[in-house]
Amino acid sequence: GKKGQPRFKPPFPASFGLYGKPTTINNTETFAAVPWIIRNGGPAYLECGKPNNGGTKIYSVSGDVELPGNYEVPMGTPFSKLLELAGGVRKGRQLKAVIPGGSSSPVLPASIMMECTMDYDSIAKAGSMLGSGAVIVMDDSRSMVESLRRLSYFYMHESCGQCTPCREGTGWLWRVVDRIHNGQGRQSDMDLLNSVADNIQGRTICALGDAAAMPVRAMIKHFRHEFEALIPGYVAPAAAKA
Repeated sequence: GKKGQPRFKPPFPASFGLYGKPTTINNTETFAAVPWIIRNGGPAYLECGKPNNGGTKIYSVSGDVELPGNYEVPMGTPFSKLLELAGGVRKGRQLKAVIPGGSSSPVLPASIMMECTMDYDSIAKAGSMLGSGAVIVMDDSRSMVESLRRLSYFYMHESCGQCTPCREGTGWLWRVVDRIHNGQGRQSDMDLLNSVADNIQGRTICALGDAAAMPVRAMIKHFRHEFEALIPGYVAPAAAKA
């Protein structure tokens, strides 16, 4: 066999896939919808959702909810309804943030997420992506620094090492977030994180580099104050120039 590394495309699997033969690749959710569509027709399936976002989708809701699990609902269902189906935020705590489409999708604060509907267009307009539909709910007890530290370690560990921006960049992201978490952050670390993320995103063969960079940029955008609070003597750039 060959190394478990991505290759440049085209050719795509539909024309050159397994054993060099045309290969159809879809996830189980897609295949599961086919029998219903055959029985009832495509237009009926589209009517289950909203314009440009037809059908249903399975959301895997995890994190700080009372009833984590998989929920199939029509596309366009308000996030508030999905949260209600999952039993609401655990122990009556307040919603702080949501990662709406798996760990690679940018985090959204509660104030934004509660205005969203669960479909591709709404989540994209809010600044994130629906992705796999793996919804991670975070309550007000969660540290965004610790959360990003865990995510960054995961992507550093999962990098195959083929592309330099990802191989080197994911390590830098984790090390910088880790030292901020441990109270050893530096004045320049916030800009450094954004710079490293910028130099990873869009510069790798597969999407893992983007997946590592996007959570960093979103966490800093929406929860920068939590990172700054852990950096000894941190002075905001505007104040430093005054």
